[in-house]
Amino acid sequence: MYEQKTKETDGDVIEFIESVDNPKKRQDAYRLLEIFETTSGYRAKMWGTSIIGFGSYHYIYPTGHEGDAPLVGFSPRKSKTSLYFATGDQERQALLSNFGKHTFGKSCVYINKVDDIDVEVLKKLINRSISFLQELYPEKA
Repeated sequence: MYEQKTKETDGDVIEFIESVDNPKKRQDAYRLLEIFETTSGYRAKMWGTSIIGFGSYHYIYPTGHEGDAPLVGFSPRKSKTSLYFATGDQERQALLSNFGKHTFGKSCVYINKVDDIDVEVLKKLINRSISFLQELYPEKA
């Protein structure tokens, strides 16, 4: 049976941020922490060893695979900061067109620094992701 790798832990968010080597990335992590907490209304929690997540939901895929994940989150990685928003939401793409300098993959949006993005659009992305996931998974969101 599949064992979910990234789970909510009791790791210390501030301790994790303090462990970020690059001072600018550490400063951005504190800024993102404030933006995500204030906008989402959820307290930050560690997910695995390197993701700072806000809120949670329980998903069940058509294949029967299920698990828990943060509603939104971020991780200050060495090269870029990863932002985690809901996948599959068509409104996400429209918001990203006004987001500022970023790249994205299937599940992550990558930024170099917070100064490269529009923080107001970030807040909209956070709120949209939470709403989308709570609509998609209403029972346990």
